[in-house]
Formats: sequence, C-alpha cells, structure tokens
Amino acid sequence: LRTHTISHQMELLKSGVDRFLVTGDVYRRDEIDSSHYPVFHQMEGVKMFNEDELFGCDSDDDVIRLVEQDLKKGLEGLAKELFGDVEMRWVDAYFPFTDPSYELEIFFGGEWLEVLGCGVIHREIVESSGRGKQPGWAFGLGLERLAMVLFSIPDIRLFWSEDERFHSQFRSGEIVTFEPYSKYPACFKDISFWTGDDVGKPFHPNDLNEVVRDVAGDLVERVELVDTFVHPKTKRLRNFFQISYQSMDSISHKFL
Repeated sequence: LRTHTISHQMELLKSGVDRFLVTGDVYRRDEIDSSHYPVFHQMEGVKMFNEDELFGCDSDDDVIRLVEQDLKKGLEGLAKELFGDVEMRWVDAYFPFTDPSYELEIFFGGEWLEVLGCGVIHREIVESSGRGKQPGWAFGLGLERLAMVLFSIPDIRLFWSEDERFHSQFRSGEIVTFEPYSKYPACFKDISFWTGDDVGKPFHPNDLNEVVRDVAGDLVERVELVDTFVHPKTKRLRNFFQISYQSMDSISHKFL
C-alpha cells in the first residue's frame, strides 16, 4: 500500500507534464490523535519552472530562492482562499523528496494543525526523470484535514463513521458547521512499561499505536507519551503513556 501519492510523480514528470495534481488514498503507521488516521486522502501538486520563469537568476541559490518564494506565496494564498484570514506559520521540516522542506500550519481548535508539507524537489528526482537540472516545487496535503477546518469537524475519525447523524449534516456544494452529537466525556487509562536492548528491536511509539488500533480501533482518540525514565543501573527505559478513549457515541470506564 502506498504511503504517499509521490509514487506517481516520476511517471508524470517523465511524460513531460510541467504542472499537475494527483489525488488518492494513502496508508501509514501513524500516531494516534484527533488529526491522524492510518488511512487518508492525499493531494499532491507539482510545478516545474521553465527558463523564462527563471529570468534574473544568476546562481543555483537564486533559483532555489525564487522557487521557494513562489511555492510559499501560492500555498499561503490557497490557505487564505479556503479558510479566510487565519493565523498561519511555516515550520522547517524534513521530507525525503524535497530540500529545503517546510510544513504549513494553521491555528485551529486551540492548537497548531499541520495542513500540508512542501519543498523544492530534489535534484536527483528531476535528473532521474530525464529533465536535467530543471527546478520545481511539490506539496502534499491531507484532504480530511482541510475538511476538518472548513466544517469545524474536531476529530478525523468521524470521516470513517457510518453514523447517519454525521452524514446527514452535509450536502454537496454546501459548507456548514458540524454539530457534535456525542456529549459523553473522554475516559483516560494509563499504561507504563519498560523497554531496552534485552527485549529486541528499539521501541518506537508507533509500535504501541499499532497495537492500540488493533485492539481498541476507533474508540481511542489519543495516545500520548507523558513521561520517560531511564534506570540508572540497567539503562532500560520506562515509558508512561496515557490513552484517551473518546467514542463518537457513548463509552464508560466499566466498558473499558
């Protein structure tokens, strides 16, 4: 299963297309919170620059600067067109396909929400597609996250709900404010365990997230690493996680 729509980028670049959008479903082992889900829909955009658009650039640094400015200006305009006059910020990031790379975040629901990642396409990718040193940029965004902001949907799990109380609120071509229908509070459960070299491969939080998803499914809203402790003698690591259960319908401590 593909983790990025970038798997189609090379094919389109080799075909000679200079500007395109690709949309599809992608699958990832990811963290568990209100804005992450193991399957979502991604849209990728690419723009390649011709010599006329690079007029005035005397060095590679000038080219990268021009491409970067064009990228940020266009995506900031997209965000304003979609969300209005929202607070936004650029964050330096790492992606294996672009350099330099950035994430665009907007302030939503009382916290910063990443809505897209982007950057200047790696020269090796361009050269492998037979385009020499032609510069370009690329971005990728999660369509569910855009819809969360547009419709004030607080949790990405709702997009996979079969509850008619969710689906009946929306109609094609209309932007409405989502009305929550579950009034039940979250239930919190804590879990603590040791990890270390003597228990196999290095532990990653997504190892726990995968187990939680397999066992609890969409009942879990968030898995948060609260604290860690390194034993002074054994050097083993104690991990303390808090699991937040928040059903879209109802849930109780007794049920859990």
